[in-house]
Amino acid sequence: MDFEYVGIAVQQDSMHIWGSSPICGPDGKIHLFVAQWSMKTQSDFSGWYKDCEIAHYVGNSPEGPFKFVRIAVADQDGKFNSPHNPTIKYIDGRYVLCFIVNENNDLKTQRIVMYVADNLDDNWRPASGAEADGTILRKSTDPSYWNYTAKLGVSNPTLIKHKGKYLLYDKSVVKKEPKGYAYVYGVSVSDRLEGPYIHHPERVTAPRMQLEDAYAFSMNDSVYLVTRDFHASLGSNGGGLLWKSDDGFFFNEKETQRSYEDLAHYLGKETLSNAKLYRGKIHGNLERPQILFVDGKPAYIYLATGINANEGFGSCSHVFCIKNNY
Repeated sequence: MDFEYVGIAVQQDSMHIWGSSPICGPDGKIHLFVAQWSMKTQSDFSGWYKDCEIAHYVGNSPEGPFKFVRIAVADQDGKFNSPHNPTIKYIDGRYVLCFIVNENNDLKTQRIVMYVADNLDDNWRPASGAEADGTILRKSTDPSYWNYTAKLGVSNPTLIKHKGKYLLYDKSVVKKEPKGYAYVYGVSVSDRLEGPYIHHPERVTAPRMQLEDAYAFSMNDSVYLVTRDFHASLGSNGGGLLWKSDDGFFFNEKETQRSYEDLAHYLGKETLSNAKLYRGKIHGNLERPQILFVDGKPAYIYLATGINANEGFGSCSHVFCIKNNY
């Protein structure tokens, strides 16, 4: 994949901005669903799992500027705490917003929520096949399944419809042999968009090539994942990977390619030399890839980074143009 840097998509004074998931509305405007939290509530970056909310921004073009509209999903604390890592899709005439929550700042309780709506006015409702609060997926309770040993629940969802089935990909941190843990993805399957979703028993990626922040899409009868290269398998962990599968249930790491690099690759190290570092590395790890499709093809990608050269602003979201299509 060939990316051309456009600029900052979203930043806010005294706020941390994280992943920004795009969708084109019927009005032709670009809507972003953005994870954000105040820099004033936590002295470190831990607000992502303590105080996050999902905000709705709108722009006239994929390149922005984007303006805040309203809070789409509020932080309710307690058992529906810190909605984070949103991803939006338009499937079967409905908008589908998936994200993660936890209970009382405890990362071991992470789970996936699915909301649906008929428009982009933020009149979200829990998916019909979900629990009452919209919880659509928790880690498996079957000892024979791939993520039974997950120590941080399930997180970082991405949803597609492929060959008549609905595939909800999720990340778990699972035990690996002979010791330690690995960041691995699996998939849950449904015959209906709004679920319920059933865990596929086997993981779809191998523990030896770890990944994070997958974004799934299907094209030309194949399924793709764009992910962060979490353990620097094909370059630095500031960049990403492109995975491909024939059926969506197994992604061969031997066929995986490098997809993007860190922010310094596009802007130059000097540009970032005096940037404020909130998370990651000074070269600017790029995380949470989310793609905007135009005319059925990947056209723009939005990536989050934990550095910002603009004083008073926290982490921010960047937009890139995808120069080659499939």
